[in-house]
Amino acid sequence: QVQLEESGGGLVQPGGSLRLSCVASGSIFEIYAMGWFRQGPGNQQHLVAYIRSSGKIEYADSVKGRFTISRDNAKNTVDLQMNSLKPEDTGVYFCNADIGSVGGTRLDYWGQGTQVTVSS
Repeated sequence: QVQLEESGGGLVQPGGSLRLSCVASGSIFEIYAMGWFRQGPGNQQHLVAYIRSSGKIEYADSVKGRFTISRDNAKNTVDLQMNSLKPEDTGVYFCNADIGSVGGTRLDYWGQGTQVTVSS
């Protein structure tokens, strides 16, 4: 089994910063990609930032220049540094990972979600 555990959410004033972290653990053979999504209306997941094992990075247009995603392959972690936060960044952020397990299965995994609230 593979698990994703997130940390780092909270309440911050507009213009402030937060750092989200996610660690993958379990029967991991290879992590192909990791990233962060924000839950929108109707529980739809919207891409915030995503980093592939090739090094290719994608950002939502709304966070470009403010958020930075980074990954530590040795520790199986992905972090999201969020600067210049805006009220519209508020939401539940989910860690996602495309992982191949030791048993040969390749699946998308999700964390439990962490709340980010940007408010004065």
